[in-house]
Amino acid sequence: MLPLPLPAPGTPLPAIMPGAPTLPYEALEQGKNYWIVDNALPNAAEIAERCFSRENWEYGAPYQPESWPGMRFHGALLPAELEHIETLVKSLTGKSKLWMEQPPGGARLDCNVAQLVGANESRPHPHTDSRTLCRYACVIYLSPNPAPDSGTSFCRLRYPNGAIGGNIVAAPHNNLVDALKVRSLPIQAWYEDLRVQNVFNRMILYKANLVHCATGYFGKELREKRLTTVFFWMVED
Repeated sequence: MLPLPLPAPGTPLPAIMPGAPTLPYEALEQGKNYWIVDNALPNAAEIAERCFSRENWEYGAPYQPESWPGMRFHGALLPAELEHIETLVKSLTGKSKLWMEQPPGGARLDCNVAQLVGANESRPHPHTDSRTLCRYACVIYLSPNPAPDSGTSFCRLRYPNGAIGGNIVAAPHNNLVDALKVRSLPIQAWYEDLRVQNVFNRMILYKANLVHCATGYFGKELREKRLTTVFFWMVED
């Protein structure tokens, strides 16, 4: 199940209910709060094969009680490959410095991770990434033959009466739990604002505090599943 499509322009809609929690709205604009780059990696086929051939993976949901789905491993890109992507990200965002923030308590931020998720291992889950840990998130699609509608969706809050809300978490809040005071919301609580298609070697970079989710997953056998590499960077505001 996907977030609901936005109502057609001009459709009369009710107002947001008084007292309901709200999110600010930031219009999606390529080159401002998201960027799409095709042919992002010069050796994408080599990297994909390296990932598919890997024997040792960590297992997430539904196999282990983790918040992340499917299988993954850290260090997806080698140092020179990661440097290539970070140089590209700096150029796109105009930021001179990127770094990987580490959570307190010895936890590890999942940057430069390969993630492999099949059709029955997860579903769309609109969320934002923590503002205390990252400002930009990035996904590179590495499945050679991806299923349609399996890229990334950006969402807006949908109220029970159908009113349209915002799409971004801003200070003083760090994530959706802080901003909306709920642990989770059903998929019907979101409208889909924009859908980016899964194309081999396409990179989607976006502000991590925008509400987003994987549009869908696919495949049962290892080499048929949705393969991506994911990144999270902090920058100076």
